[in-house]
This record gives sequence, structure tokens and C-alpha cells, in this order.
Amino acid sequence: MTKFSRVIAIVTDSIGIGEAPDAAKFHDTGADTLGHIGAYFDGDLTLPNWQRLGLGNIARPMPILGVGPVPHPAGYFGKMYEISAGKDSMDGHWEMMGLPVTAPLGFFPAGFPDALIQKIAAFSGRKVIVNQPYSGTEVIAEYGEEQLRTGALIVYTSGDSVLQIAANTAVIPLAELYRICEYVRSITITDYHIGRVIARPYVGDSPANFTRTSDRHDYTLKPTAPTDLDRLQKAGIATFGIGKINDIFSGIGLDDGVHTTSNADGMSQTIAAVNSERTGFIFTNLVDFDAMYGHRRNPQGDGEALMAFDQQLGELVAALQADDLLLITSDHGNDPEFRGTDHTREYVPLIAYSKQLPGGGDLGVRSPFADLGATILDNFGVAGNGVGQSFLPLLK
Repeated sequence: MTKFSRVIAIVTDSIGIGEAPDAAKFHDTGADTLGHIGAYFDGDLTLPNWQRLGLGNIARPMPILGVGPVPHPAGYFGKMYEISAGKDSMDGHWEMMGLPVTAPLGFFPAGFPDALIQKIAAFSGRKVIVNQPYSGTEVIAEYGEEQLRTGALIVYTSGDSVLQIAANTAVIPLAELYRICEYVRSITITDYHIGRVIARPYVGDSPANFTRTSDRHDYTLKPTAPTDLDRLQKAGIATFGIGKINDIFSGIGLDDGVHTTSNADGMSQTIAAVNSERTGFIFTNLVDFDAMYGHRRNPQGDGEALMAFDQQLGELVAALQADDLLLITSDHGNDPEFRGTDHTREYVPLIAYSKQLPGGGDLGVRSPFADLGATILDNFGVAGNGVGQSFLPLLK
């Protein structure tokens, strides 16, 4: 069995690869993020580096238009589906690290209870407006001027377990927004069991130029039990989070981390980490696919972002050492051609690659997502919790 000195895992946030077995339960029958983006581009979606690793070889009813199978992939390919009760990023990432979320989180598709809204208003000293499900860009376009005029807080939600607070930093400074979100996080853990409270700062003086900034901050629940990150850390294996990984795990189980401003920044930070003397486990989340394009139902932007990622993937592959293992997967779907604006319950792609391996192997269908964490633990000789099965023996 091959062992690797470093493992780099990249989560292409929301890039699913077709409806999961339980998609009907989530009203997501027919969702296919990657397949529908390929169809939208009508053959012009080109992902040569990811394709070379085996993306197009993953079993699916129809090939991804423009990203078909190759005769001998350089990597190992398969797909995974989750068992967690929800389809949020927190559920997906926690499950990857051996902690499926089996109890449903609190969902408020019609808005949050008056008692919670009154507490937010009392603590902040500001009026709360909206309190409905909304697209993040649409809500500031429609209510941003009112916020500038009144200084109110824009509170909104989605089909996921999230409470989001949008604030124009011209009237609500970033430090104040963070302080309010920290308070909301503290009162929604037990009583409402909300998965994430998200600070959504933006700038601009009219709907024509309102723009969300990169100072978004996610306040998640703390993991309810040790994760594979904790197990690696306890065993002396370095753990490094890039992007919103630190937020998703509330910093627990991570030795170090860096926030990013974009997918491009996330990939640049990952390449820099690979080119450094860092050892152990490097864990990256690329959120733009989800936040910038999936929720906004923008297949053009999603496809362009995928192609930009693929270019940097080529740089990353070139930078890998012979004893590095690269894993690429996703945490859920967010089909930009599907109804609504929420995540979609889908299989996610799974790619494994190392320069020392011949490639060409089929990893099959893996479930739960915890197979990913089990494989990482197996590589470093660290015992897991029995959730998930390592596919390390298949990398030969």
C-alpha cells in the first residue's frame, strides 16, 4: 500500500454530478450541476486538466458535454453520496471528516420566529427588515437603499439552515456586523439549532453598484464530536485549512489556516502551500462556484469559473511532489439550471491523483462522504471512528 507524505484535498463547493439516490426526498430529482453546465455550454466547456485526471470517466447516465472520458486517466475516479440529514456545506464537510450530521438542523423557509428577530433588534439597537428567503444579491438590490436610509439590519435565509445578515459597511461597520452575528450565533445553537449564521457585508450607494465584499464570515456550529481533523492533530499530523474550512469547523482540529477572497486566491494559496515545506493535510474549499454562481443560477459564470479553476489545477498538478496525494471532490450540488436558488442533493465527483501512481482505476460509488477522511487517516496510520471505509488500497 502506498503512503503519501502529504494529502491535499480540494472541495469544489457545490459542483455535483447528478441526482443522489435520495434526491426525491429533497425535491431535487433531475438535478445535475456539472451535466447541466456542460449542456449549457453545448460542447464548449473545456476542463482538460480535470478531464485528464478522470472527471469524464466517472459513471453517469450521459457524458458531460465537452468533458468526456479519456482512454487512460492519470488519476483514479469515482463519486460519493452523503448520508447526512441536510445538504448544507457544514453537513458535507463534517461528513467528509467522519462526522455525519444525522439530526436535521433548524430550517425556517418562511422566515425566523418573531421572538428571535426581537432579540436581534434589542441586542443591536437596530430595526430588522426582510426576514424572508432571498437571493443574497437580490435582497441587497431591493432593500439596500432602505438600509442606507434607516440603518436597519437585512436578515434573510434560504432553503438551508442559515441565518444571514447583510450590512452596508457605510452604515454598519464590519466590526459591528461581526459582533451582532456572534451574538446571534450564541442564541441559535440550542433553541433554534441553526447550522450557520453568516455575516454578509457589502458596499455601494445604489442598486447599480451594491457589491458584496470578501469579508463574509460564517459562524457555524462547533462539531458535536471529534472529527478526523482532531484525530490527525492528536496524532501529530499537521492540518491546514484554506478558504472557509476554518469557519466550517469553527477552527477546531486545524493547526493553521487562511481565508481567501476568491476561487483564484484559494487555488493560489493551495499552490503556495504545496510549494512550501508544509507537511500533513492541506484542506481547501473553493466557495465561488456556490456563492457567486450556483445560488444565483448563473450557468455561464459557473462554467467560466470551472474553466478558470481547471487552468490553476494544471499549475497545482505540476507543483505536486512525487509523494503527494491530491483529492478533488465536492460537498453537495447547486445546479444553476435547476429551479429555486438552493443546494441540490447530488452525487459529488471524486478524483485521486499522485505522480507516483499509474492511474486508471475506478473508485466506484462511495458512501458516506466519510470514506474521504477514512482514506486520509489510513494514509497517515491514524485510527478512525469506524465511519467510512478507506479507498487507499485501490490506489495502486
